[in-house]
Amino acid sequence: MLPDKKIKTILQEHKLAPKKKFGQNFLTDKNIAAKIVNLADIRQEDTIIELGVGFGALTGYLAPSCRKVIGLEIDSGIIRYHEEEGSLPQNVTLMHQDILAADFTKLAEESGGRIKIIANLPYSISNPLLFKLTNYRDKIEWAVLMLQKEVAQRLTAKPGTKDYGILTVRMAACASVHKLLDLGPQYFHPRPKVDSQVVKIRFFPRPDRIAALPDYDRVFFKKIVDAAFQQRRKTLINALSASNMVGKEKKCIEASLEKLGLDNKIRGERLCVEEFIALTNILQQFQNT
Repeated sequence: MLPDKKIKTILQEHKLAPKKKFGQNFLTDKNIAAKIVNLADIRQEDTIIELGVGFGALTGYLAPSCRKVIGLEIDSGIIRYHEEEGSLPQNVTLMHQDILAADFTKLAEESGGRIKIIANLPYSISNPLLFKLTNYRDKIEWAVLMLQKEVAQRLTAKPGTKDYGILTVRMAACASVHKLLDLGPQYFHPRPKVDSQVVKIRFFPRPDRIAALPDYDRVFFKKIVDAAFQQRRKTLINALSASNMVGKEKKCIEASLEKLGLDNKIRGERLCVEEFIALTNILQQFQNT
C-alpha cells in the first residue's frame, strides 16, 4: 500500500531523492491508485507485471486483486527501501530490472501465458516502451499505463492530425487503445509539468478491427511506415523513394497508390492503418517480381 508517511519524509529518512535520469514522479494519492487498479479489471487468478514499482502506490492495491505481482524496479535505492521495510505483500516478487531491457518472452513464461502489465511510466521512456510493446504484441494480453497526456493522445490520433505518426500506426496495427482516466500534476511527487492520462492497450483477444486486417509482412510494414513519417512533409512517393528503405522505383510506388485509389500527391500522414497494410502487400508483390 502507499506508505502512510508522506513521500518526502520517506525519501529523507532513507536518504533517497527522485532521480531525473529515471524520470521519477511518484503517485501519492491512494484513491487514485485504487481507482486505476479497479479500472484495469484484474482477475484474482492473474499474474500482473508492474513496470516501475516505486514506493508501492499501485502495488499495494494490485497484490490483493491478483494471484501474483512481478514488480520491476531500476532504482537500487528503492529496492533497498522495500527490503529494509518489508513493505510489499508476500505475493509480490521484486526484481532489480531496467524496464527497457526486460525480457518479455521470459516474463510471459513466468506468468504462464500472455502478460498483463500495469505501470506509472517515467515519461522519458514512454515512446521506446510503447514501441517495445508492439514488438512483443504476441506475448502481451493488455497493458494499463500512466502516460504523459500528449503521448497518450498520439495513440488514438486520427490521420492528418499533428499527433498522428509512426507510433499511432504501429499501435493501431496490433491493439486497441482506450482512455481510462485523466490526471493533473497534483497527484504526484515531484509534480510533473504536464498532465497525465491512464490508458488500457489491449492486444489479446485481438480486437475486431485487428482481426479483420489481412496478413502482411510486419518487418516490411514497419519500414514503410517509418519512411513515410520520417519525412512527413514530403509526398508519400517522394518519402518512400528517398528513404531507400523499400527499394522501389517511383513508378512502382506510383502504381501501388493508383491501385489503392490514392492520389499520387498524398502524404503518409493521410493514410490509415488499413491503407498502410494494403500498400505493404502491393509493394511486396512488386518486390517479388
